[in-house]
Amino acid sequence: METLSQKTVGEIVADDYRASQIFRSYGLDFCCGGKVPLEQACSKKSIDFEAVMRDLSTLTETGSDNHNYKDWSPDFLVDYIVNNHHNFVRKMLPEIGFYAEKVARVHGKRDPELLDILQKVQLLSEEMTGHLLKEEEELFPQIKELVQQEKAGGVKEAIIEALEEEHDKAGALMAEIEQLTNGFNPPSTACASYRVLFQNLEGFQKDLHKHVHLENNILFPKALKLEQRLN
Repeated sequence: METLSQKTVGEIVADDYRASQIFRSYGLDFCCGGKVPLEQACSKKSIDFEAVMRDLSTLTETGSDNHNYKDWSPDFLVDYIVNNHHNFVRKMLPEIGFYAEKVARVHGKRDPELLDILQKVQLLSEEMTGHLLKEEEELFPQIKELVQQEKAGGVKEAIIEALEEEHDKAGALMAEIEQLTNGFNPPSTACASYRVLFQNLEGFQKDLHKHVHLENNILFPKALKLEQRLN
């Protein structure tokens, strides 16, 4: 039986999503970088592995009332991701774009990093819009057909690899935005719009982490495993 230290960061979060809060507090990437074993991930970032293990042990003591996403069928996961995460992205990106433009226009001369944030928000919006369509029009229908008709041949590993690369790009953009916003902490002089922008960006990053985790660490492996079984 695999121990926690041998499991990847993504596998641990797939077993219990509460682990994501622990990994986030240590700066461990569980979504785009979720394929790395926990001990290796800690070593790479010079993080106290034993401290992380102690924190994780508290999860087994308290029990969990979280969704067990690993037990969901791939087609049900697809619907959940679209209804919860894709719709969230489509709702939030225009609002974030509006506030990013407004705050950069009003305060960009004083705080020039706001101009960089605006540029990255615009790039993120462009990347994510195309990414969602690619999933909904190409991969997700193939996964549903695979499950419902038990017909192999549609889900290609190359498509999934391309989507994972796009996840990496989106994650990197959000990491840059987090750095530019000082961890989403507005200055003491920030106006209401300034604060709303940073709050929205922080909420978007948290949702993106879960969104990417569900796809990279649960949905995509499930689909590929089913494809291989039916071939």
